[in-house]
Amino acid sequence: MDIKPVTANFAVADQVTTEDLPRLQALGYRTLICNRPDGEAAGQPAAEALAEQARARGFAWEWIPISSGQFTEGAIARFDQALQAHPQPALAFCRSGTRSITLWALSQASRQPVAKLLQQCAAAGYDMSAQVDALAARQRN
Repeated sequence: MDIKPVTANFAVADQVTTEDLPRLQALGYRTLICNRPDGEAAGQPAAEALAEQARARGFAWEWIPISSGQFTEGAIARFDQALQAHPQPALAFCRSGTRSITLWALSQASRQPVAKLLQQCAAAGYDMSAQVDALAARQRN
């Protein structure tokens, strides 16, 4: 698991497993958001099984599965609500972290300038230039 901090209260990572939960707990994460649909790859843990283990360790858990490139308004709203409703810091994860950071940026676009979002994503190692139009459109709404 490769954790990439984005802000003081939010980070993204690739696939989290039950073996990663003690480390995440030791690092102080309190909320986990899974953005992987079940069955996306062989050997991937089922979201509900991972959720059960995470909740048993005291994590807040959200499952907002995103198929590659399918960032619906509902998913963006649920992601934003999860960040606001659950304790911080939060860690969102998917296969590589890209869907998670994209959801985060889209959920923040009405509150932050596009340039700042792009900078934060780039600092975490993600090029979000393909999302500039989508981010700008969310600022106008």
